[in-house]
Amino acid sequence: TTVFSCTKALVALAFLMLHDRGQLDYDAPVSRYWPEFGSHGKERISVRTLLNHRAGLHGLDGPVTLDDIEQRPEEVAHLLERQSPRWTPGQDQGYHGVTYGLYADVLFRRIAGESIGTFLRREVTKPLGADAFLGLPVEHEGRVATNYPVTTRERLLRIIPKAAGSRGTEGRVYRSVMSGGDAAKAFAYPRELGPAGISNFNTRRVHALELPWGNGIANGRGLCRVFAALANGGELDGVQLVRAEVIEPVMRRQGWSERDRVLNKSVGWSQGFLKEGPAVFSPNNESFGHSGAGGALVWADPVAKVAIGYAMNKMDHMIRSPRALALCRAVYECVGPRR
Repeated sequence: TTVFSCTKALVALAFLMLHDRGQLDYDAPVSRYWPEFGSHGKERISVRTLLNHRAGLHGLDGPVTLDDIEQRPEEVAHLLERQSPRWTPGQDQGYHGVTYGLYADVLFRRIAGESIGTFLRREVTKPLGADAFLGLPVEHEGRVATNYPVTTRERLLRIIPKAAGSRGTEGRVYRSVMSGGDAAKAFAYPRELGPAGISNFNTRRVHALELPWGNGIANGRGLCRVFAALANGGELDGVQLVRAEVIEPVMRRQGWSERDRVLNKSVGWSQGFLKEGPAVFSPNNESFGHSGAGGALVWADPVAKVAIGYAMNKMDHMIRSPRALALCRAVYECVGPRR
């Protein structure tokens, strides 16, 4: 099934592998690899700042459609190059919900000379035997479960009341979307995949595309297998993805906000991997991964040497799915927080 923003964790892994091979310096300006990026106030934005959602590029001034992404990628790249940051890069944080993937796609191609999905298939999922794809081959289409988004009844009974008065995370995010705030800007384009078009994730067209912010297709075992390697020094069953020493910086918080401008909650990222507080998915701050819309989760804990993969096809309306949280609590009740 579609695992939405868990896709971003696979993308972050692809960049980590380039770094491990000496092809990428996180602290170099993006313009070293993509010269045209370095304009309109983006000249000093580093790869780390961009991947950690601190570049101020969470929204787009112009529209981007699926047709543009599929048929006119150079025009999309030019739009990204002309975009100006919405705040001084590095001084604030706002989840780049869609633009993370748009920028990552161009940057990765400039460095590696191929797409992220192609790289992941050859270097990660095929060697590990992991059932996960970015750009689904047609022969696997019949295996994809239908995704069921939040129903109209759930919107009326749960989302709208929270948007009207809740002081919690969901209420703040829903109000930001409805009022045209930062959350609305972050998910405005492509409209075909916005809140009103979530059912389009069930189409063959979307499954076949590489949308590095949110259309990865996997199951829980596939996600877990990839991140089990990261939880165990970068290697699993004789397949080494990265050296253990390049994982160590990800275990530390590189960026953190008590109130992310888009998600309206305390959260952070390290080289594109999501970092949460110790009361969320893991009791260990060294852990990392990414959650996805509706409840999907992929998480690695190098301290407990545990990985968690969870995929579902009935979406939850909560920002942090109670099902995923309950699963994580059950895992740590079994293995304990540290070994």
